[in-house]
Amino acid sequence: MEILHITTQDPAVQSICAKDPKLKQLISLVGDMEIPLRTDYLSSIVRSMIGQQISVQAASAIYARLLDLLGGHITVDGLIKTSKEELREVGLTMRKSEYVKDLADKIANGDLDLLHIAEYDDDAVLKQLINVKGIGKWTAEMFLVLSLGRPDVLAVDDVGIQRAAQWLYGVEKSERRQLLVEKSPLWAPERSIASHYLWEAIHLDFVQDYTSLEELIQTTNERK
Repeated sequence: MEILHITTQDPAVQSICAKDPKLKQLISLVGDMEIPLRTDYLSSIVRSMIGQQISVQAASAIYARLLDLLGGHITVDGLIKTSKEELREVGLTMRKSEYVKDLADKIANGDLDLLHIAEYDDDAVLKQLINVKGIGKWTAEMFLVLSLGRPDVLAVDDVGIQRAAQWLYGVEKSERRQLLVEKSPLWAPERSIASHYLWEAIHLDFVQDYTSLEELIQTTNERK
């Protein structure tokens, strides 16, 4: 398993901290991170497809059933041989079944070069992935960040990142996407680092348990 290591002493992290005091406070609370990359690219894309517009729990259950159906490992050959009806029986919608089949077909005929995709630049990766049915900009961006470990990607339409940004900067829900659009050039060329720390604010329940960053800092100081 490949691990992406992010430490507070990294020059890229220090650069983000110097440019954004609020994000610096969050980074200091979270500290260093180790992020397992999804290096099985086919499985990573299939998981993202399954997870579109449903809960994490539901997506995990469907993915587990799909793994069982395919004998424990997702392969292009396995997806091609599996019928849409079988895919629907494990929980995929008809549309997502079509997406998964199209993904397998495009890999098989060479339209999507997963074997060498890590060698392409970000724009070329996005172009290849978005050519597959059911892969939009968000899914492709998740692949860049979570599978390829690219350093400068900000998915402004990711709900988790939006929620964390809303909490961190104290803006209204209606303002959070535009906030990310405005922050994006400030965070470049380390936008993926900002993304990982914002996601971590969700994973650590900061956003759920505290009304603001200030409340979190106060509570943390009181516990010392």
